Amino acid sequence: MAGPLVAIMSGAGISTESGIPDYRGPNGVWRRDPETEKLATYEYYMADPEIRRRSWRARRALWELRPEPNAAHQAVTELDRAGVPVRVITQNVDGLHQRAGMAEHKVLELHGSTQAVVCTGCGARTPTADVLPRLEAGEADPPCLSCGGILKTATVMFGQELDAEVLGKAARIARACDVMIAVGTSLQVYPAAGLVDIAAGGGARLIIVNAEPTPYDGLASEVIREPIGTALPQRLAQLKDEL
Repeated sequence: MAGPLVAIMSGAGISTESGIPDYRGPNGVWRRDPETEKLATYEYYMADPEIRRRSWRARRALWELRPEPNAAHQAVTELDRAGVPVRVITQNVDGLHQRAGMAEHKVLELHGSTQAVVCTGCGARTPTADVLPRLEAGEADPPCLSCGGILKTATVMFGQELDAEVLGKAARIARACDVMIAVGTSLQVYPAAGLVDIAAGGGARLIIVNAEPTPYDGLASEVIREPIGTALPQRLAQLKDEL
């Protein structure tokens, strides 16, 4: 990998301009309705069919919005295509970095993906697009077609551990990067936020682009509070000239 390595650590804030609501922001879903956090909690999801039905309704509604990558996602891809080594470590599950053109192997999804569905019983994995027609046909809580087990999107819910292999790769990137840009993330969720400690400890320059203060602002060489859709493309364009 030639040249300085740039790690983009992205959170929900990078996707809000694509129409995907964030969770912990000033107008976040969980601030407005704390009960919705149960939809992302494994214990509640597995025990309560109504929670699962609500979760599937929410997934279907978001899927029907067909969110598209925004200028911030595109800017990350453009930096990569300009020849700067870029790796994305994302807390998002929306797949928008890949939709914007980032290669799959350059994107680490710490919290999994909504683009696939897994069976909690037999482990069968299928594209979410294959399950949607069953929802539209009236299956409110579709079971696994192989074993009858409970299906869930391939995301890491509260109460589940992150994939150790993915987290290990993310730590190696954080340790090796020359610049880490934390964008649209509160940096309050661990172990993901701990990657910033690793990057800073390795001497990386830290840039934070986020609407609200984070616990890591004091470590950053630069903190940007402007709207992400305009601020990130501008900053990445400048960064390309700096490296």
